Parts: sequence; C-alpha cells; structure tokens
Amino acid sequence: MNDQVVVRCKDLRKTYPGNVEAVRGLDLTIYAGQCFGLLGPNGAGKTTTIEILEGLLDATSGDVEILGHTWKRDSRALREMIGISLQETRLSEKLSVRETVELFGGFYKQARPVADVIEELSLTEKADARVGNLSGGQKQRLAIATALVSNPRILFLDEPTTGLDPQSRRQVWDIVRRFQQTGGTVLLTTHYMDEAERLCDYISIVDHGKVIAAGTPAELISGVGGQHRVEFALEVDGVDNDIWRKLPGVGGVHQDAGITALTVEEPHLTIPALLALVNERGWKLSQLTTRQSSLEDVFVNLTGRHLRED
Repeated sequence: MNDQVVVRCKDLRKTYPGNVEAVRGLDLTIYAGQCFGLLGPNGAGKTTTIEILEGLLDATSGDVEILGHTWKRDSRALREMIGISLQETRLSEKLSVRETVELFGGFYKQARPVADVIEELSLTEKADARVGNLSGGQKQRLAIATALVSNPRILFLDEPTTGLDPQSRRQVWDIVRRFQQTGGTVLLTTHYMDEAERLCDYISIVDHGKVIAAGTPAELISGVGGQHRVEFALEVDGVDNDIWRKLPGVGGVHQDAGITALTVEEPHLTIPALLALVNERGWKLSQLTTRQSSLEDVFVNLTGRHLRED
C-alpha cells in the first residue's frame, strides 16, 4: 500500500424519487494497494454507493474521482481500469470456461492472456468444461476471472464468498491477496465479519447513508471499550446494567437476547470481581464465556444490528 489516492468521494449524495435519501454526504478515500472494506446493514446506502463508484448510477451531487478520472469525462478510460465481480454473476451455462474468459477479454484493449488468467484462478483443469457443470466455488472464481482479464488496477468485489464452502472462501481470499501483491487495489463488501477482519486493511461502516465509523480492523475493535468480551446470563431478571459498569476494567455493557456482554481490557481482573458480586447477591449464572472482541461486536455496538440480519 502507498500514499497514492485511487478512489476519492466527497459529500456524495443520492436521492431517489419521493425524496428518499440513500446516500447522505458520504466521504471515502481509498489508497493504492489497499483492501478497503465497505460494510453496512441492508438499506444503509452501501449498494448505491458502490454502483456510483462503478459508474452504474449517477450521483445526485458530490464528487467522485477514480485514478484521477471522473465518469462524466472519462467513462471509457475508467472501464479499462476497473474490474467488477458482482455477488451473483449470470454467465452463459453453455459456454466453456475458456470461451467465457475470452468473451470478456474481448471487451478490453489491454486484456491479459486468457490462459494466464485461467491458471491464476486455478481453473486450468476446467478450461473446456461448460459453465453449467461447474461447482459453486468454481463459478465464483470464474466470475472473478472475468473481472481480472481486463488487467484492472481496481477490483470491485461485492460479497464474493456468499454461499461458498470454507475451502472455496479461502481460495477467493488467496485471489484477493495475490491481486494486492501485484499492486492492485480492492474494494470489498461482505456479510462475513471474519472475512473483513482477515482481508481488509481499512474499513468504513455505513449506516443511513453516512460513514459512522472508519479505521483499521484493530482500531475499530479497540474502540468498543476493550479487547475482550465477557458474556454471561443470570437466572434472574431486571438487574440494572449500572452494577456491571462499576466492575474493574469494564469499558462497556451491552445486552442482547438475555445475554449481558462486558467489554474489558483485563478479564483476569473483571471475571473474579463479577463472580464475587454474583455470589454476594445470591444470584446464579446460567452461562459464562470469554473471548476476543471482534468486528461483529463493533458493528452491533454501532448499528444495533448484526450484519447478516435482514
């Protein structure tokens, strides 16, 4: 990653008929070589933002610049510079893998050799197989191949591993990392927090059309009030959360579906104090676990929802 800005949005806005504001003054800066994650719940404005960046939608107002170009002035040049892989790419099932990549390569002036792209995506053995006979993971790798054959500088990946088995997901992760190693920049959307945590160098979380938090995964996680989570349930109702905030090392208290979660820095101090308090009050614990804080915790704290909720 370097200091070259490849994508910049400033005060981006999109209003649909009926005065529906999908994007409300959104700012983004993406640097060369970065894997940039754009996360948000359904209806947050994430998809609208991505479609504007990809040149599929016009913004109502605001500025978008990609590699020094704008869609209004330089649409043809930008098409040569970006690769797009949608969550569900519908390809002709009667064409072979090789024919499909050749078809997409024919759209670009500086397309890469088809055999090289097929090999890079581990599809050489399936080069002559029809698309309709591929597995889900193979189809997804083929969809990414159609994005990479243009030799892009920026790769847009919209939920690239949704519905894939664990092995296929990791194959896609390897593709992303290799693209970055060659100097490529990735804009990734995903509904899997572990994926964002592993792949993304920087993340913006969007809700109600605005960026509500941004930073590296480590910075976002540290912002929830502690690197650890102590989660427990009591066999009693109506306990005021203020009592837990007074325990040593507690940075935050959250409740979800009957589970109380404490964000803490030093669980070895918090847990004994918690157990002593529960014993003193004569309460009983029905559950007690501890784990590292995660991006999922960040997301729930900020939006009140889990990322995969409808």
